[in-house]
Amino acid sequence: MTYFITTPCIDVMDQSCVDVCPVDCIHFEEGVDKMLYIDPDECIDCGACEPACPVSAIYAEDDLPEDQEIFREINPLWYQDKDAARAKVPA
Repeated sequence: MTYFITTPCIDVMDQSCVDVCPVDCIHFEEGVDKMLYIDPDECIDCGACEPACPVSAIYAEDDLPEDQEIFREINPLWYQDKDAARAKVPA
Protein backbone atom coordinates (compact mmCIF):
# COMPACT_ATOMS: atom_id res chain seq x y z
CA MET A 1 0.00 0.00 0.00
CA THR A 2 1.11 3.57 -0.57
CA TYR A 3 -0.25 7.06 -0.01
CA PHE A 4 -1.48 9.62 -2.52
CA ILE A 5 -1.58 13.40 -2.38
CA THR A 6 -4.81 14.79 -3.82
CA THR A 7 -6.74 17.92 -4.83
CA PRO A 8 -6.58 19.88 -1.52
CA CYS A 9 -2.79 20.17 -1.93
CA ILE A 10 -3.08 22.00 -5.26
CA ASP A 11 -1.79 25.55 -4.87
CA VAL A 12 -1.39 25.03 -1.09
CA MET A 13 1.75 22.86 -0.84
CA ASP A 14 2.09 23.26 2.95
CA GLN A 15 5.02 20.80 3.19
CA SER A 16 4.24 19.66 6.74
CA CYS A 17 4.14 16.16 5.26
CA VAL A 18 7.69 16.58 3.93
CA ASP A 19 8.92 17.52 7.40
CA VAL A 20 7.59 14.32 9.01
CA CYS A 21 8.42 11.82 6.26
CA PRO A 22 11.19 9.54 7.60
CA VAL A 23 12.33 8.44 4.12
CA ASP A 24 12.03 11.74 2.21
CA CYS A 25 9.68 10.29 -0.42
CA ILE A 26 7.60 13.46 -0.96
CA HIS A 27 8.86 15.73 -3.70
CA PHE A 28 8.06 18.69 -5.95
CA GLU A 29 9.94 21.21 -8.05
CA GLU A 30 9.85 24.69 -6.52
CA GLY A 31 8.29 27.25 -8.83
CA VAL A 32 7.07 24.59 -11.28
CA ASP A 33 4.68 22.23 -9.48
CA LYS A 34 1.25 23.09 -8.07
CA MET A 35 1.24 20.15 -5.64
CA LEU A 36 3.46 17.62 -3.89
CA TYR A 37 3.94 14.00 -4.98
CA ILE A 38 4.65 10.78 -3.05
CA ASP A 39 7.07 8.30 -4.62
CA PRO A 40 5.36 4.89 -4.33
CA ASP A 41 8.69 3.08 -4.62
CA GLU A 42 10.22 4.98 -1.69
CA CYS A 43 7.13 5.23 0.55
CA ILE A 44 7.33 2.82 3.49
CA ASP A 45 3.62 3.19 4.31
CA CYS A 46 4.30 4.60 7.77
CA GLY A 47 1.38 7.02 7.53
CA ALA A 48 3.20 9.90 9.22
CA CYS A 49 2.30 12.26 6.38
CA GLU A 50 -1.46 11.81 6.54
CA PRO A 51 -2.16 13.45 9.93
CA ALA A 52 0.52 16.10 9.30
CA CYS A 53 -1.33 17.50 6.29
CA PRO A 54 -3.35 20.56 7.41
CA VAL A 55 -5.70 20.34 4.39
CA SER A 56 -6.37 16.56 4.53
CA ALA A 57 -4.94 15.99 1.05
CA ILE A 58 -3.21 12.66 1.78
CA TYR A 59 -4.95 9.30 1.64
CA ALA A 60 -3.86 5.71 2.05
CA GLU A 61 -4.34 3.72 -1.14
CA ASP A 62 -7.31 1.81 0.28
CA ASP A 63 -8.98 5.02 1.50
CA LEU A 64 -8.64 7.11 -1.66
CA PRO A 65 -12.03 8.73 -2.37
CA GLU A 66 -13.59 7.84 -5.69
CA ASP A 67 -13.52 11.46 -6.85
CA GLN A 68 -9.73 11.53 -6.27
CA GLU A 69 -8.88 8.36 -8.25
CA ILE A 70 -6.92 10.32 -10.87
CA PHE A 71 -4.18 10.82 -8.26
CA ARG A 72 -3.56 7.07 -8.19
CA GLU A 73 -2.11 7.70 -11.67
CA ILE A 74 -0.69 11.21 -11.21
CA ASN A 75 1.51 10.63 -8.14
CA PRO A 76 3.63 7.76 -9.57
CA LEU A 77 3.60 9.30 -13.07
CA TRP A 78 5.45 12.36 -11.76
CA TYR A 79 8.47 10.13 -11.06
CA GLN A 80 8.47 8.84 -14.65
CA ASP A 81 7.33 11.88 -16.66
CA LYS A 82 6.93 15.11 -14.69
CA ASP A 83 5.35 17.05 -17.57
CA ALA A 84 2.75 14.36 -18.22
CA ALA A 85 1.84 14.28 -14.52
CA ARG A 86 1.58 18.07 -14.35
CA ALA A 87 -0.71 18.07 -17.38
CA LYS A 88 -3.14 15.75 -15.54
CA VAL A 89 -3.34 17.83 -12.35
CA PRO A 90 -6.78 19.46 -12.25
CA ALA A 91 -6.78 23.23 -12.66
